[in-house]
This record gives sequence, C-alpha cells and structure tokens, in this order.
Amino acid sequence: MSWIKTIDFTEASEALKKIYKRVTGPNNNVDNVLKIHSLRPHTLVGHMALYKNVLHNSNNTLPKWYLESLGTYVSYLNQCNYCVDHHAEGLKRLLGNDKKYKEIRTNIERDKLENSFDEKMLEGFRYAKKLTLSHHLISKKDMEALRSVGYDDGEILEVNQLVSYFNYVNRTVVGLGVNIDGDILGLSPNENDDPNNWNHK
Repeated sequence: MSWIKTIDFTEASEALKKIYKRVTGPNNNVDNVLKIHSLRPHTLVGHMALYKNVLHNSNNTLPKWYLESLGTYVSYLNQCNYCVDHHAEGLKRLLGNDKKYKEIRTNIERDKLENSFDEKMLEGFRYAKKLTLSHHLISKKDMEALRSVGYDDGEILEVNQLVSYFNYVNRTVVGLGVNIDGDILGLSPNENDDPNNWNHK
C-alpha cells in the first residue's frame, strides 16, 4: 500500500477514526492517498480541506470535468499513475460518455490536447504544464495569455490552485510509494455546496 506504516480504519484510535469517518467510501474504505496521513492526522485534515475546495466546491466557475482533466494531466506529467487512475475515473463519471472519456484520456497520455479541448481550455493546459515542469519560467505574460482567451482572474486562480494541489498530492503519493491496492477508483466528495462534507461516495 505504501513504503511507510499506515493505520487501517478498524485499527484507528477514536480521534483518527473520527477523521476517517469524514472521508470513507463504501464499507468504511479509506483511499490510500488519505490513509497515508494516518500517523499525522492533522495533515489529512489540511489535505482534505484543500482538495475539497480546489476541485469540489460550488463556488468554482470552471467546469468540474475540465478541472478533473487538468488534474489528470498534471498527474500524467508527474508520472503519478495512482492519481491518473483515480482522477481519470472521476472524469469518466463526470462526463457520462465513454467515447469522450477515452478520447480525452488518450489525448492526455499522448499530450495531444488540441484534439479534445477548445483554445481557452488549451491555454489552461499550457499554463498547467509550465507551472508543473518549468515553474521558474512563469511570468506576468502567462497571466496575459490566459486573459487573452477569456479567463478572468478568479478562473486563473482556480487553475493555479488546482495545478498546485495536484503537484502537492502527486509528490505525496510518489514520494511515499502509495499504490491503489484496496482502493475504489473514482470516488470523490460530491456535496459541492458544503465544503466540510468530505464523504467519498
């Protein structure tokens, strides 16, 4: 499951179990990416607050399927297969269209995004790639490029926070050897109007 010790739901202290209950899926399943925090549960609280708000908050204005696509792409760039598998499944569920999903996933993995996305979305992917692989080259011109295709500053912030979050979680997963053994792929907290509801269904 990982290269460090983790604590299963059934073995958790009452304090940890209380946090786990907020993130469980069917049969009290806790995804390995969340269970990896079990020795320092306060970091799980921080992780979930960030995750819920950058990807699953109704105040975001960019389409959720696009944000999932960005997250899948960043995970692909970081060679984080765990997050690619999880968030590609989330994308598949959001799209509700197997053909469209397969096309997008193929184009993400081939880095041929122009075959699936419009110019506004493509500029977001360009920014995501630069922030992930060449962050030291980011400049004000990148903001101007995003604005030129229709992003307002709030949407730029949404993309920035989404990409920054995935770089964080990709490095958590890859750096600690987290794998998908026992996970249920594609579950996510979907009560978008309640930032404190982290339940995975």
